[in-house]
This record gives sequence, C-alpha cells and structure tokens, in this order.
Amino acid sequence: MDGDLTLHLANFSTLFVCMVLKFPQIFVLMRARATAGVSLNSLLLELLGFIVFMSYQMYYEYPPLTYLEYPILIAQDVIVLLLILHYNRNLKHSLIYAAVFVGGWQLLTVQKWVIDLAMSLCTFISAGSKLAQLQCLWRSKDSGQVSTLTWALATYTCLARIFTTVITTGDTQVLIRFIVMSILNMWVTATIIYYKPHAVKQD
Repeated sequence: MDGDLTLHLANFSTLFVCMVLKFPQIFVLMRARATAGVSLNSLLLELLGFIVFMSYQMYYEYPPLTYLEYPILIAQDVIVLLLILHYNRNLKHSLIYAAVFVGGWQLLTVQKWVIDLAMSLCTFISAGSKLAQLQCLWRSKDSGQVSTLTWALATYTCLARIFTTVITTGDTQVLIRFIVMSILNMWVTATIIYYKPHAVKQD
C-alpha cells in the first residue's frame, strides 16, 4: 500500500512539475527580450527527444501516467522555441521546424523497427541536447537568460521517473535514459549557477 502511494505521489508530482516546468524559462525570456546563453540547438534536440520518447511509450501502450507529461513539455518547448526565434528575428523559420517535426512524428510509428531504432538513439539525442546547452554556456559565459529553476525542476522529474520506471515497466532503455538525463540536468544546473551567482534568486 505504501509503495502504491509513493508511486502515485511520484507520478502526480512529476506531472504537476512538468505543467509549469518551462514557465520560469518563458518568463525570463519575455522579461529580458534576449536569448543570451539559451541554446537553440539544445531546444531542438530536446523537442526531438521528447517526441521520440512519447511515441515509443504510446506505441507499446505503457501506462499513460508514465508519459502524460510529455505533451505538456512539448507544448511548452514550442512556446520557448517561438520566443527564441522571435527575439532572434527568425520567426519565419518556425514553419520549417513545424513541417520537419510533424513529418518526423508521423514516420516514427510506420514500422516497429523505426520506433525501436529511434528509441535506441533517444538517449544520445537527449544527451546531445544537454551538452549543446552546456557548450552554449561555456562559450557565452552568460546564463542571464537561462532559468535555474527550470533546469532544477527538470532534474527532479528525471529522478522521479527513475523510480516510477523501476516500479512499473522496468524498461532498461528508458531507465538508462533517465539516469543519464538526471546527471546531465544536474550538470547544466550547476553551470547556470556558476555563471549567474547573483541572479539565482530572480528565477
């Protein structure tokens, strides 16, 4: 009984956190009207990883509570992407990105081997997203427009998903992905704090 309660708390807390996960980042961008330190490549890779991961979970009919946050995260990432394109004066590129992502989404579940291959690459895609953000921070040495709170919350959701994956599906690929993402999210969070020691309290 205690185990079931803990599982429900982990699932619902993850869902709740993900409902507001990108809000701090969205507010920081809107307030600053600039994107210094925010990596577009990181965001695009993250979106791709979210789409692959959610498609895999749906294809194999995993419990909805184990992936219900992903449509919410995808929607929030799209908002962040539009803000970045707007402030970088590249909003016209949004149609190209939309066509690529929607087309790719449809292709993922055409054949079983396609979604399996995509999932096997998902950890590398998502890890590449975090490394791209780290590279952007190292290069700019400026995390003024990167939300510490968003990355800290992302770390929590990955840690919670390690627990829920072990209890529910036990899928090794999914578990490895969340372990790697937890480590990299912590690394990004620490790097943001390092380059923004006086701005942490503003997030």
